[in-house]
Amino acid sequence: MDFVAIKNSIVEYYLCFVENLLLCTDFRQVFANYVVSFVLCVIGNIVILWRTYRSRKQQEKKTLSQVEGRKMSHRKFEHPRHGSLGFLPRKRAARHRGKVKAFPKDDPTKHCKLTAFLGYKAGMTHIVREVEKPGSKLHKKETCEAVTIIETPPMVVVGVVAYIKTPRGLRSLNTVWAQHLSEEVRRRFYKNFAKSKKKAFTKYSKKYETDDGKKDIQSQLEKMKKYGTIIRVLAHTQIRKMKGLKQKKAHLMEIQVNGGSIADKVDFAYGFFEKQVPIDAVFQKDEMIDIIGVTKGKGYEGVVTRWGVTRLPRKTHRGLRKVACIGAWHPARVSFTVARAGQNGYHHRTEMNKKIYKLGKTEQESHTAMTEFDRTEKDITPIGGFPHYGIVKDDYLLIKGCCVGPKKRVVTLRQSLLKQTSRLALEEIKLKFIDTSSKFGHGRFQTTQEKQKYYGRVKA
Repeated sequence: MDFVAIKNSIVEYYLCFVENLLLCTDFRQVFANYVVSFVLCVIGNIVILWRTYRSRKQQEKKTLSQVEGRKMSHRKFEHPRHGSLGFLPRKRAARHRGKVKAFPKDDPTKHCKLTAFLGYKAGMTHIVREVEKPGSKLHKKETCEAVTIIETPPMVVVGVVAYIKTPRGLRSLNTVWAQHLSEEVRRRFYKNFAKSKKKAFTKYSKKYETDDGKKDIQSQLEKMKKYGTIIRVLAHTQIRKMKGLKQKKAHLMEIQVNGGSIADKVDFAYGFFEKQVPIDAVFQKDEMIDIIGVTKGKGYEGVVTRWGVTRLPRKTHRGLRKVACIGAWHPARVSFTVARAGQNGYHHRTEMNKKIYKLGKTEQESHTAMTEFDRTEKDITPIGGFPHYGIVKDDYLLIKGCCVGPKKRVVTLRQSLLKQTSRLALEEIKLKFIDTSSKFGHGRFQTTQEKQKYYGRVKA
C-alpha cells in the first residue's frame, strides 16, 4: 500500500460522512462515530505503510550485502579467541598413567571401600538399548550408542600408606608393604630389570620372618591408626594377564580407602595384603565414574590443528596455515595467549560422568555379549579381535561413549566426586543388543558361525 491508496481511502470516508450527514437528523452522533472511524483508519494505514517501508529497506540492505560479499571479503575486528587457555601448557604429560589428583570425600558412616581402579582400553563397539525417559521423544524407543570396552583384571594390594594433614598439605606418615611382591610389580622399581641384581624388597620381606620384624610392622600399623588422617592402599595391576601387551612392568598406584574410622581403614587395607581385588568390589552397573588418562599423542603440529585458528586467504604470502599477527611491536615479545605451533596430544585429561552400561566377569555369562533380548552365544570380543589390541579374556567394563588414549593405554577409573542426582545418572540401563561384528572394515556378521552359514565351506 502507498500514499495514493491512503489518500483514496480517506476521500471515501469523507464522502460517506457527507452522505450520512445529509440523510440523518442526529448530527452529533454521526459526527462522533465517523471521527473515531476516521482516526482508526488513518492509524491503520500509517502502520501498514511503515511495515512496507521497513521490509523494503531490509530487502535492499540484504541485496547490497550480497553484492558487496561477491566483490570482496573482510575479517571481523572482534571474535572469541580460538582454543582454551585453561589447559596450558600444552606439553607432553609427565607420567604415562593418569594421576588421581582428588579422591571422593570420605564418609565415616559407610563401610570401607576402595575408590579407584586401573584398566586397559581395548576398543569400541556399539549397543542398542531402550530409553527409559518419561517426557522425552525417545521414551520407550530404541537408540544406538557407542561404547568403550576397558579390560580390568583384578588388582593386587601390596601395601598401605598413611597421610597426615599439615599447613602445607598432606605428608606421608609411613608405609607398610606386604611380605611377598610379585616380579611384575618389582620391575616397577627398576629402569632395567634384566641387568639389575633383582634385590628389591628382599630385606624388607625378611621382617615377617622374625619376631622383632613383626613387632615393628605392628607398631607401624598402630602409628597409622593413632596419627593418620587419610589411608590409601598400594595396589598394582596383573599385567601378565594382558596377553595383548608386551609390557611386563605392572602399573602401581595409591587408592584411597573411604568409609569407617581410621582403625577400620588400616585393618581393611592390611586384610587385603597379597589378595586380589576384583572390579565389582569398587564399581557397580549403572554407576557414573570418572576416567583419568593421557590422550593419544599427535606430535608437533601447527596452529590450525593445535588451536583451531582460521586459515588465511589463498593468496597469502609465505603460507596460509598461520596466525596473521602474533602481536604488536611493543611490548617486544610474544604473549602466552597467542596461538603457536607445538606439541599436540599426550596430555593428561580427566573425563567426568561416564556411565557403566555393563560389568563383565570372566567365566560367567556376564562376560559374553548375550542379552535378555539377543540370546546368540557370542563373546564380547568382536570377530577377529579388537584392532591393535586382541582378545578380551578378563573382567571388563562397558562404558558409554569414548575415553582418552589409544588402544592398550592404561586408564584410571575413579568414583564420582559428587553425588549423582540427575535422571540420566539414575536411569537403569537395559541392553538389547551388543555388536560383535568385525572392526576391520564394515563387519556384516556377529559370529563366525553366521559367516560360515552365509558363505558356505569354500569362502568361510
